[in-house]
Amino acid sequence: MKRSLILTVALIFLLQFNSRAQTTASGAIFPKGTKVQANFTGAVWVQTLVPNDSTFHCVVGTVTFEPGARSYWHIHNAGQILLVTDGKGYTQEKGKPIRVVYKGDTIICPPNVEHWHGAAPGSSMTHISIIPNADKGVVTWLRPVTDQEYNAAKE
Repeated sequence: MKRSLILTVALIFLLQFNSRAQTTASGAIFPKGTKVQANFTGAVWVQTLVPNDSTFHCVVGTVTFEPGARSYWHIHNAGQILLVTDGKGYTQEKGKPIRVVYKGDTIICPPNVEHWHGAAPGSSMTHISIIPNADKGVVTWLRPVTDQEYNAAKE
């Protein structure tokens, strides 16, 4: 009897917890956000999940790139962590080859290292962006990634 009661309570808890994890029509956990054009090439959407504040000094958001879309070259004074949640994309640090990334990959962008990221030509790509120590500055945008640079990926 006691075991049945514990199992019933656990099942109710799991069902309640599962019902809170909603997804959008596309299957994404978070909303797509607002379409942005500055500092990106192609169609890109950004949704802020955690704005910078004086307690955590951390900015978190999702970025969704349509196929071929990408950020400009940029740097983060305190670095950036990207968690790829969907699709296939590219990332590159200045002076290094392009790296192909997939859903489930983690990208560590070291502080003050020029880099860019975006979707591969035939796939959209979504990532969660985590910018720690945002009190040191969030991002410094540089120049667009040229088509020649973008198309240098060898798969």
